[in-house]
Amino acid sequence: MVLLPALCYSKDYFVKSRATYYGSSDGLGTTSGACGFGEYGRNISSGNVAGVFRLYKNGVGCGACYQVRCTTNPQICTKKGVKVVVTDYGQGDNTDFILSHHAYEAMARPGTADRLFAYGVVGAEYQRVPCQYVGHKIQVKVHEYSRNPDYLAIIMLYQAGKSDILSVDIWQQVINQSARTLCQLLMLYCYYIELKVTSFDGKMQGKWVEMRRSFGAVFDMPNPPLGAICLRFKVQDNAGIKWPKAVIPRNWKAGVAYDTDIQLQ
Repeated sequence: MVLLPALCYSKDYFVKSRATYYGSSDGLGTTSGACGFGEYGRNISSGNVAGVFRLYKNGVGCGACYQVRCTTNPQICTKKGVKVVVTDYGQGDNTDFILSHHAYEAMARPGTADRLFAYGVVGAEYQRVPCQYVGHKIQVKVHEYSRNPDYLAIIMLYQAGKSDILSVDIWQQVINQSARTLCQLLMLYCYYIELKVTSFDGKMQGKWVEMRRSFGAVFDMPNPPLGAICLRFKVQDNAGIKWPKAVIPRNWKAGVAYDTDIQLQ
């Protein structure tokens, strides 16, 4: 009896499901996926991407990685299957995964892809696996919809590990001019802010304000703070809740992705 909970978290535990595919001119993902990744969502993981239904979780599931393998015909389906990144929302014929053409083909043994495509919808099983992006830490991309200084929308790229980004907070401060100059020069300031309200040598006061999840993995805020933007992410993984922080420069620009020191596990 005591072994059953452990089995549920075994690295070999797969969930039974169904999978299908969608067509595209190049077999890769789509730039218009519901997660809001744009071009990143088309090319990430060599185009092995998927739209999901129950695993979408109102956008929290965006960026997660899954190993998916078909089970309909062992003469066609490989044991390894394919590793995909969630970039879109989609509901098919009682399916959990709508795979890119490239990802669906990767589930087939050599020379059997046409037979797999002929099924249209196949029995499948899946498990969540860590995302791995060698040479990359989290990037904060300012979404193309943004307009400095009136409107800020962001999305996180290269979300490694098996972590979920539950929410994003932005630091709003009430400061005098001397403290404002100091904050602009010392961007590491944001890493030392307490969770709720803090003061900085008696000159700076403020609070964390939660950004809105606009759609998918995109978070936004009208009239964001001026100057460098201090961000705090609520991240959940197997170890619990973490609050990594990052800064984007005061002259942020729409469409630009900014590097951070955040490495999720």
